[in-house]
Amino acid sequence: MSRIGNLPVVLPEKVTVSTDKNNVVIVKGPLGELSQKIDPRINVKLEDNQVSLSRSSDDNPTKAMHGLYRSLLYNMGVGVSEGFEIKQELVGVGYRAVATGQLLELSLGYSHEILFEIPPEVKVETVTERRKNPVITLKSTDKQLIGQVAAKIRSFRKPEPYKGKGVKYVGEQLRKKAGKSASV
Repeated sequence: MSRIGNLPVVLPEKVTVSTDKNNVVIVKGPLGELSQKIDPRINVKLEDNQVSLSRSSDDNPTKAMHGLYRSLLYNMGVGVSEGFEIKQELVGVGYRAVATGQLLELSLGYSHEILFEIPPEVKVETVTERRKNPVITLKSTDKQLIGQVAAKIRSFRKPEPYKGKGVKYVGEQLRKKAGKSASV
């Protein structure tokens, strides 16, 4: 029994949900519109201000999808009403980031610049202050997409465990390792 899947999704104000005959749920709000195709084994019921999901059988894949689709619909409701934001920090000497439109130019200690094209659904801002690490701010209504973009940016230079240099999330605690110990 999926505890998450059984909870109804309470929609924020100004958010509307509709379904079509192909089992696609469309969520509209003040920040935009998102859609998600739902597996036919999951039934979607729209009530006044709530969406409830039920499953047709109790086999394991259907149980897993029950909770998954409930979480996806909840994130869509939050995304079109409030939006999502991820901040990343570049830690390292000479590391910098410049955003021009949807193109992010990163200098991460390699012999070349990294040019990364951001999807149009994601807004990117960079802040560089004197004596502080550069910060990249990503904003979007789609939680899956913004997480994927942030993970891709982080993959260019993951934080290393000895000095902590690399791309990390703001507020992330890194576990540092001790370096070599000299033997006497």
